[in-house]
Amino acid sequence: MSMEKLKELEEKIGYQFQDINLLKNALTHSSYANEHRMPKFANNERLEFLGDAVLELVTSEFLFHNKKKMVEGAMTKMRASMVCEPTLAFCTREFNLGSYLLLGKGEELTGGRERDSIVSDAMEALIGAIYLDGGFANAKEFINRFILSDLEHKQLFFDSKTILQEMVQSSADGTLSYELIREEGPDHDKRFVVQVMIGKEPAGVGSGRTKKAAEQEAAYAAIKKLKKLV
Repeated sequence: MSMEKLKELEEKIGYQFQDINLLKNALTHSSYANEHRMPKFANNERLEFLGDAVLELVTSEFLFHNKKKMVEGAMTKMRASMVCEPTLAFCTREFNLGSYLLLGKGEELTGGRERDSIVSDAMEALIGAIYLDGGFANAKEFINRFILSDLEHKQLFFDSKTILQEMVQSSADGTLSYELIREEGPDHDKRFVVQVMIGKEPAGVGSGRTKKAAEQEAAYAAIKKLKKLV
């Protein structure tokens, strides 16, 4: 990967590495390391292990200070939803982390750059790399900026189908349906495009690697339209 690309990513995330090799390591997926016969420890899995722990601590502290009347069980449940795979993958969209990953040819061909499991792991690896390079304060700042910010807006996305259902049920026309418009791409890298209908009116369109993901995107688009968030 070129230094230009690495610098571009640094600019997007607002952190400049003292040791650029840590950033490269965070972006190296196991498929790339295996394909290039690199040592097993050269992929981003060790950094992911570290970043996961840092993320859990920062999120726990955030909930402790911001949810003063929330009991332990509820905090545990909320923390799990805030740091789960789909959440982290959604958060990477802000700086398009997937486009910077080093992937093997097989993962590249099958849409690995958009796979939630791959980009969420890379997000944790990036946190681990920032922690090693710049300490806890810089890692915490990154997490606050890209994961713990605008939680209400993110919640709209994760609960979009339920929220839209409740919004529609409270209106005059309480019928909600999802229609598959088309399928795109080859079998190994298929994308589904879905339209959500409120009554007989189209309300939003979404696409995804599964029909469920496409429906979620469509519902999210409809909510933003109804709430005038676009």
